[in-house]
Amino acid sequence: MTGDDIEDHALLSDRHGAALVTRSGTVDWLCLPRFDSPSVFGSLLDGDAGHWSLRPDAPTRSRRRYLDGTLVLRTEHTCAEGALVVTEALATGPPLDPHRLGAEAPHVLVRAIACTEGRVRVRTSFQPRPEYGVVVPLVSSADGGVRCDGGPLALSLSSPAPPDVTSAGATCALDLSAGEEGYFALQWSPMSRNGPGPWSQRELADLLRDTVEAWRGWSRAHEGYTGPWRDLVSLSGRVLQGLSYQPTGAIVAAPTTSLPEQRGGERNWDYRYAWVRDAALTMDALWVAACPDEADEFFSFMTRAAATGRSDAPLQIMYGVGGEHDLAERELPHLGGWYGSRPVRVGNAAWDQHQLDVYGELLSTAARFADQVRAADPPLRAFLVRLADTAARAWHSRDHGIWEVRGRPRHFLHSKLMCWVALDRALGMADHLGADQARVRAWEQERERIRTAILEQGWNAGVGAFTQSFGDPSLDAAALMLPITGFLPGDDPRVAATIDAVAEHLTGDSGLVRRYDTASGVDGLSGQEGDFLLCTFWLAQAQALAGRTGQARATFERAAARANDLGLLAEQTEAGTGRMLGNFPQALSHIGLVSAAWTIAQREGPHGSAVRR
Repeated sequence: MTGDDIEDHALLSDRHGAALVTRSGTVDWLCLPRFDSPSVFGSLLDGDAGHWSLRPDAPTRSRRRYLDGTLVLRTEHTCAEGALVVTEALATGPPLDPHRLGAEAPHVLVRAIACTEGRVRVRTSFQPRPEYGVVVPLVSSADGGVRCDGGPLALSLSSPAPPDVTSAGATCALDLSAGEEGYFALQWSPMSRNGPGPWSQRELADLLRDTVEAWRGWSRAHEGYTGPWRDLVSLSGRVLQGLSYQPTGAIVAAPTTSLPEQRGGERNWDYRYAWVRDAALTMDALWVAACPDEADEFFSFMTRAAATGRSDAPLQIMYGVGGEHDLAERELPHLGGWYGSRPVRVGNAAWDQHQLDVYGELLSTAARFADQVRAADPPLRAFLVRLADTAARAWHSRDHGIWEVRGRPRHFLHSKLMCWVALDRALGMADHLGADQARVRAWEQERERIRTAILEQGWNAGVGAFTQSFGDPSLDAAALMLPITGFLPGDDPRVAATIDAVAEHLTGDSGLVRRYDTASGVDGLSGQEGDFLLCTFWLAQAQALAGRTGQARATFERAAARANDLGLLAEQTEAGTGRMLGNFPQALSHIGLVSAAWTIAQREGPHGSAVRR
């Protein structure tokens, strides 16, 4: 069992892999060279699965922040005899083209220490455990640090003082006086005859400086949002960029696995993959938060990952960051799980689920970047046409829905809605896509059939709201997407009634929104889950579209207040305590924040409207 709360963590990313660092200075999650690689440090999920701590050897008060415009973390520790600053990052490589941030990442975690006043003894404990804690590597001394061999990789630890090699790993203690500094670093490499060697102190100083400048270069080139909550929106843009996989353009839902939806429960999933839905919505959010020039990379990834010789093959709901299709799920029984939340899973069995909404999300994003679609190569246009054709053909069928229920398939309202979106957006881009008149007429006919079905079967007169699935009285926060997608105006009486129903029946004492009532058994799982931050931001966005901007601001503020001290959001929060739950940081939560902020700003008129440079 581990003891660090989810909100205690900071994210480091080089756009290849990710690390989580606690406030006290422990790296308890690190996956290199990819987000979905087996962990090198995994004490987030089990105390014996590896860690790297670096902290003063005395009780401290700590505060932290990201350096402006970056994901470089600065933590200030103050103790009785002095003060220590730790600055750390996953190195991105040199600050070259800001649109290729991380392209030359060396897979190095740099941790700089500097005594700013008095005298501080610094202690580090380095215990790598590759392969999710299965491998205890052989650690040996090397000039400038230590080397670790074991399993399919090699690691080197660079140190400003010679570490002591132990059976568990390596330790080091050194005394710093005001003005003195030093650099530690961990480098990953695949198993080879020579492997990586330690870096010099000067090289590590340059590596960290380059990383700061690379992130700031990206921010200068991209961040253009000037509306309310600008700092939160800009930070969310950097987080979403940090969750993108530079080599392919894929975007992961979160950099962690098996952080649970209920403390001690079984709702534990691996989110280190590229969900089509999440990735498409990320591109929409980046359009607001960062004006991305990287849209071409994303669409190229989707076109290639989904490529198949089968004309009738459905679009998968997720792919590996390298385009992998088979993401078979398995359990790791040797790991005890965060706060005993088991099983710990890697892979995700939802990869082959039938989920109809992905067609709408992807085509909606394509419509956002219509000019790029018009100028795109024929394979992308053909791919988008195929998506619209599939939505027109498949919308009648049952599916597992946006929440990936592991119960029986249903006629989910949100899935039908997003098929309508797919056809609506395809029709808006018909000339760009080269669609002929016969295809356009077919799309128009199916779009109207979907609309009729939603209005007649999605509205439940007995409940007085749009509900989760056709013929079922259960509510679902996904119905809030009706005005957000433009299917109905925000001030439509049926939309207003649905907003009120969600606010009354799916909102707890915290003022945050649940996805749906788990007691209905729709998801086929035991236990409960927390309040869902994306759904709360959806409520704020829908309220703004309904003209209730005062309510929208209050709802937004309640959700945004759940961010940790760095501005990072998990997927959910625990009812009653407000503690974070679910994988972290969660792309969907940051997407919801950006989209809600933008909508509220637009609805507040000229004095509050957001602009993009």
